[in-house]
Amino acid sequence: MNVSFDLIICTYNHADLLDRVLETIARQKPSGVEWGVVVVNNNCNDHTATIVDKHLQAAAIPNLRQIIEPQQGLNHARRCGIENTTGDWIAFIDDDCLLAVNWLEQAVRFAQQYPHCSAFGGRVSLEWSSPPKPFVRQYGYCFAQQEQGRKAKTVSCLVGAGMVINRRALLTTNWLKKQYLNDLVGQKLISGGDVELALRLSAVAELWYNPLCQINHFIPAQRTQFKYLCRINYGLGISQIFGDALLWSDSELDWLLATSKKAIAATKEVLLAAIKAMLGRGSKPKAMINACFVLGNWNGIVRISSFMSRKKRGAILGCAVTDYSQSLDETAISATVETRP
Repeated sequence: MNVSFDLIICTYNHADLLDRVLETIARQKPSGVEWGVVVVNNNCNDHTATIVDKHLQAAAIPNLRQIIEPQQGLNHARRCGIENTTGDWIAFIDDDCLLAVNWLEQAVRFAQQYPHCSAFGGRVSLEWSSPPKPFVRQYGYCFAQQEQGRKAKTVSCLVGAGMVINRRALLTTNWLKKQYLNDLVGQKLISGGDVELALRLSAVAELWYNPLCQINHFIPAQRTQFKYLCRINYGLGISQIFGDALLWSDSELDWLLATSKKAIAATKEVLLAAIKAMLGRGSKPKAMINACFVLGNWNGIVRISSFMSRKKRGAILGCAVTDYSQSLDETAISATVETRP
């Protein structure tokens, strides 16, 4: 079964890294697929356009083109890329992710084998620009590391780097019309957009992990600093709360009680870890980074329960499921993906 693929690269002022990414894409030689690459230039003011022109002249990448998205933000750039492509499958390739030489070939095979899944992702390994301090390696999730073993399997969530999405499943989620975590989380380092996208797709059909699709995620030295890890964990803590809210199916009060209970338990753990660290029986950096994550949890709880209108709160809680259900009710989809029972 032939399929069509569109690789979408959303970029902002990472021209030199983008050049490396496009070089890895130029080496892809898949068979049985019509494919192309769209670079979404999200107001870059570096030499991104020059890099794309270089690869256009080399003509090693089929159907390569550049689109300008003037509205700043990853969700806006991704939506632009999706709306300007038509492939059966959409692959989000970050502008700092280097594809294995057979990445697209393996992605095509998997899409042909599992045509009814809503999305899949592969192994994302970290490529450090310089060796990080030992404790930094414990926080692979901060850098979109994805290691789920050697066998393909269903998973509950996926990182955005290298996520391959079934276009029909995406249209069913109503994500193109409404993204909830684009401005609600509002952190400079993390917006929760990847989490929202994956969870809303999981309400349509299964998410899969395919270890044969391998990516190296380049991590510059400045992203391994202690302050950076504190800030990104704080943002991830907020994102976790909003992400969990997307799939909540009970009442608002039940959500508040259940979420607060988890946050209280996590707070006790980080306090105990902090005490041990002060006594020389634990890692101080790790204790502080984990504390930032829990603080983010509490921030997310307060934002939803106290600073959000009842209408907005009602729209967020369970929206991954309700938006999908409404989409099926409003649109007669005769050839939709196979949904969960």
